[in-house]
Amino acid sequence: MSVDLTIVIPAYNEERRLAPTLDAIRAYLDGPAADAGRPQWELIVVDDGSTDRTAEIAAEAAAADPRIQLLRGGRNRGKGHALRQGVLASYGRRVLVTDADLAAPIEELEALEKALADGHAAAVGSRARPGATIGVHQHRLRELLGRGGNFLIRTVAVPGIRDTQCGFKLFDGDRARAAFAASRLSGWGIDVEILHHFRREGWPVAEVPVRWSHQEGSKVRPGDYVRVLAEVSALKIRSVRRADLLVAALFVAFTTVLYSSRWISPDHRYLPHALQDQNQWEWFFEVTAHNVRHLQNPLFTDLQGYPDGVNLMANTVMLGLSVPLAPVTWLFGPAISLNLAMTLGLAATAFAWYWLIVRRLVRHRGAAALGAALAAFAPPMISHAHAHPNFIVLFMIPLIIDRALRLCEGTNVVRDGVVLGLFATYQIFLGEEPLLLAAMGMLLFTVAYAVVRRDVARAAWRPLARGIGIGLAVCLPLVAFPLWWQFFGPQSYKSVLHGDNAGNSPLALLSFAERSLAGDADTAAALSMNPTEQNAFYGWPLVALALLIVVWLWRSATVKALAFTAVAAAFLSLGPKFRIPWTDVVLSGPWSLLSDKPLFESVIESRVAMVCAPALGMLVALAVGRLVARGAEGERMWGRPFRYAGLTAVALSLLPLYPLPLKAVDRTEVPAFIADGTWKRYVDTASGETLVPVPLPDPAYAEALHWQTTADLGFRLPGGYFNGPWGPDRVGIYGASPRNTSNLLRDVRNSGQAVRITEAWREAARVDLRYWKAGLLVLAPQPGAAALRTTVDDLLGQRAQWVDGVWIWDVHGGG
Repeated sequence: MSVDLTIVIPAYNEERRLAPTLDAIRAYLDGPAADAGRPQWELIVVDDGSTDRTAEIAAEAAAADPRIQLLRGGRNRGKGHALRQGVLASYGRRVLVTDADLAAPIEELEALEKALADGHAAAVGSRARPGATIGVHQHRLRELLGRGGNFLIRTVAVPGIRDTQCGFKLFDGDRARAAFAASRLSGWGIDVEILHHFRREGWPVAEVPVRWSHQEGSKVRPGDYVRVLAEVSALKIRSVRRADLLVAALFVAFTTVLYSSRWISPDHRYLPHALQDQNQWEWFFEVTAHNVRHLQNPLFTDLQGYPDGVNLMANTVMLGLSVPLAPVTWLFGPAISLNLAMTLGLAATAFAWYWLIVRRLVRHRGAAALGAALAAFAPPMISHAHAHPNFIVLFMIPLIIDRALRLCEGTNVVRDGVVLGLFATYQIFLGEEPLLLAAMGMLLFTVAYAVVRRDVARAAWRPLARGIGIGLAVCLPLVAFPLWWQFFGPQSYKSVLHGDNAGNSPLALLSFAERSLAGDADTAAALSMNPTEQNAFYGWPLVALALLIVVWLWRSATVKALAFTAVAAAFLSLGPKFRIPWTDVVLSGPWSLLSDKPLFESVIESRVAMVCAPALGMLVALAVGRLVARGAEGERMWGRPFRYAGLTAVALSLLPLYPLPLKAVDRTEVPAFIADGTWKRYVDTASGETLVPVPLPDPAYAEALHWQTTADLGFRLPGGYFNGPWGPDRVGIYGASPRNTSNLLRDVRNSGQAVRITEAWREAARVDLRYWKAGLLVLAPQPGAAALRTTVDDLLGQRAQWVDGVWIWDVHGGG
């Protein structure tokens, strides 16, 4: 017998409601609709181990009408088990599953049938879609719990479907049987599992508004939503592909090896190529944890740069990580927190690029992993891995890109706009400059893609513009006060000037970074500001490979847009002016159009080349995905030799860029005077006295910040390593505003020669010490220590004392 429709009803102790439900369904299917040519149907009641007359009622109905069947269960095993038995026993071309209470009237089947006729594989009755009608509401508390539980459920497993638990769903029969055969849940979570299966297989699902009325006797309890959420969470975990887990594990292993020299003993190992940045970043993590513990303003502190203090929001303290990691800092110290943030943050960034590439570009996991590895472990990323977590912890950037692409699709503009605003807010607290560079890269790609695919641009610009507006409306109120504090609060500044050599040389784009397998330290040093700013260095083999990929896949609009993005970012990274290699010809670069604009004036322009990393990674992923896929264009045209030659070219182009583990050395030991707490006998912190290192900490020598974190921020420091204002124009500089005494001590340290002190120098020192509220000057053993000791002896008119490994001068409040 040909069966067009199967109705499956799970039933457990439904003796009061089952008979009216069966009568209503038969009356509808055999009524006027049958006269209009309704095909054959069958109805399957699955008794889930009822202890009342449910099975007897179903058996009586089956005896009266052979189209009704009863499936008995030995014991109560849950709705999911009952539905699975019923659907797998069905023959219908379409399968309707409905609850025994028929809260959604059978007449609503017509709306679901129309959705299937429109090409959907499933139609889900919904109480939450516009147009739905609720005749009788549940108790307000039950309804509130249901909405909250539904929100959590769809967030975890089936985003986009507002009502997963309405018991009225129509499926394509073959696909329903395949989905239920693959299902594992036996409880209320079966609805989510089946919808998740449809979503994973790419089978379209429509959510159709229906009429619905609450029926007394519901078997759903408030706690069931918690159990469903637990089932769905377990389902989500089980549904993760092994390949994805393997890729994630490989990325974590790779970053762990990268930082292996520090993980040996994080507290006692230092990355020399970090210059003084490791001291600075550990201090940032420590001061954030201190502010959180003492409920102090996380945007400001006077522990460094005393008495003016430090505007932490105007520095890259990464509150988005340093605040959540505060408990780790309290328990294990800032060295562990920083190492953990950089190791796991870089791995998370790689996996985020992998997720985006798999979702949007290439289904082949290996190709996506290779492209993501290039995006996350490209030479500029490894360079910043020494010292700049804000430039390697970029896992939010792929998520922001994906959300912008969802906006272009226009499916749910409000939801995606809100999420985009929240993502951007969090990224602001991870790093504003990377967000600016990402926005530049996205803009370049958008312009290029819009030129190539004007039809797509015309359809996408309205939802994209609306979504961005919604995102701004969400983001700006959340960041308004922190941004005001950053730009107008205490110790704010206008811009940070980086000099005339902050752009890339064209040769830097073709050369190899120091920590690349084919790198050369001297070449890299000559073409970059310092080891932490090797912002290009992609190597000529990768550039040549990218060119070949673009030529091969030129028909793809995505490839054209990626190529434009990479080339444009490379040119912008050359700075306002650049010299043509091996000549004296200097040309104006496109960055000159942006260099004096707000925000852009503080950007180190060579960093714009970092935009090339994900663009090149995606090009490589597209090419490898095409090469390894069955029936790939290259194999059809040239056979296996083309595939092997292509993969070999990719390997040879990437191998020279393979990053070497970062160098680490034994850390300078903190003097016992600080580590053992001897300083407490000399500095009256209660009256506001400070400890003044000799020379004062600055961007060139900030070891005193390590002293301070070792002492649990027990004392304040004048000077320091941070960004702050200088002069009446409040121009941003690195370190505290210079004073006579700090300049003097810095010059003596740099020259190694003592200075003959005049009375003017002594008076200036008295003024500076009072300004700093100095209680004690401390000189640790270091190059030039003899000249510094002689100078300070003469400057203060007293001889230093040797105490617990340091020279000290007790100045009692600077008086």
